[in-house]
Amino acid sequence: MEFHKNSSNSDAASYSTVEGTPFGKSSLAVDWGRDDLERRIGFKGGRFTTPSTTLSLITALLLTAAFYALVIFIRQQWPHFGWFSDMFLERGPCPYPTMLLFFWAGSLLFFKWSKLKLQKKALELSIMPLEPDFVLTPATARAVRERMGQLVDNPNHFLLLNRIDLALANLHNVGHPGDVATILKIQAENDEAQIGSSYGLINGFMWGIPVLGFIGTVLGLSVAIGSFAQVIQAGGDMDVIRSSLQSVTGGLATAFETTLVALVCALILQLIVSFLQTDESRFLDDCNEVCHKRVAGRLRIAQS
Repeated sequence: MEFHKNSSNSDAASYSTVEGTPFGKSSLAVDWGRDDLERRIGFKGGRFTTPSTTLSLITALLLTAAFYALVIFIRQQWPHFGWFSDMFLERGPCPYPTMLLFFWAGSLLFFKWSKLKLQKKALELSIMPLEPDFVLTPATARAVRERMGQLVDNPNHFLLLNRIDLALANLHNVGHPGDVATILKIQAENDEAQIGSSYGLINGFMWGIPVLGFIGTVLGLSVAIGSFAQVIQAGGDMDVIRSSLQSVTGGLATAFETTLVALVCALILQLIVSFLQTDESRFLDDCNEVCHKRVAGRLRIAQS
């Protein structure tokens, strides 16, 4: 499809569609239904960069099972690494949900990263004509929307294209160029809020993981204190003292190692979240720049 100038000077007819295009060749054409990782696996993909909770939970359960299978294998094959396997197998119930939440949050972040990577492809699409004198009017807005429909399976699946499509739909249907910039600004705020809310479950896990570690600390200290009371009551019975001291050290190990595991997991997740949030902020800035330069910067009120 191509826009070309007609002999008429009217803005409403200054560009029409023909075969071939002044847009230039797109570096790629994107099919969300084909390229979205969640859709390829067979799950309903989340909106924009929001990952599927169900798919990430299933992935987390599989990863947790695989992790503990690996820990058991290490314990059997290399007994001198028993200190490592004991941190996950001999320290009470808290390490199990800790690792599940860790892998669940990690799965959410992975799918979120893959969806962000797909969303970035929309930045490389040639949406507007390359002709420097092209301007957006109610007449040409329709052709630009048709162009987006040819580049992707559905513009509403892409944050940038959805934002532009909403603005151009208003321009085409209402015909007030002044409203386009306002719609772009409002939609930009909505997109930023939606991306921020997509971290809600992840932030909850990052809060819950250290809490599980502290619960493990309390449980371990409770065991240690109870066992120490038995040491005091044992008097001079060395067998009882020896058995009680083993329970004391085991309780202290549970107290400290469950917290250690939880804090390490929370730290890893925090670093990944910080990196991904920075990447998404850059993506939103790029979207704002495209909307400002390629859309709002090409508006012109049609002359009668």
